[in-house]
Amino acid sequence: MPAYETAENPLEVLVVDDEPEVRDLLVEHLRVRGCRAGAAADGRAAIAAVERAPSRYDVVLTDLHLPGADGLEVLKCVRAVNVAIYVVIITGYASLDSAIQAVRLGAYDYLTKPFSLGQIDVLLARVRDRRLLEDENRRLHRQADERSADPAHPAQDRLAVIEERLGSIERTLQAMAADLARVRR
Repeated sequence: MPAYETAENPLEVLVVDDEPEVRDLLVEHLRVRGCRAGAAADGRAAIAAVERAPSRYDVVLTDLHLPGADGLEVLKCVRAVNVAIYVVIITGYASLDSAIQAVRLGAYDYLTKPFSLGQIDVLLARVRDRRLLEDENRRLHRQADERSADPAHPAQDRLAVIEERLGSIERTLQAMAADLARVRR
């Protein structure tokens, strides 16, 4: 049972689905996995939750067909409020057009129902790995900026930072590929 984040930094997920069984199942699954999970029964409630606390959620899992505002409207609102939130569209009525539209609007992923909880696990592990990679990238950029501002550190030090960053990226990509291979088996 993978934990998506450490106890000090749990992944915060908003589950948006008008089907109570799906919503409750996802919320419970996420909580067992160490996430903090909230729920909304329709698009307008989801939009209100994100607008009320723009930096609260790391991930929004939203159904495509919702009362009040559909999943694409939720996606647009989330992207306008905080581009750092990963939005995943979930639908039982998948179409190529809606998938393309979701990706163009900035969706992180697009899942079709029925999906397995293992797919959710892999998706959130990818989000976790990507967040860690982004955090590491920001840290290394700050470090490189500090070194380049200091004339006592030659270009060789900057190259070492770049090599360290590339190694970190390579390790993360290998871990993501291994996770994906396990799920496909």
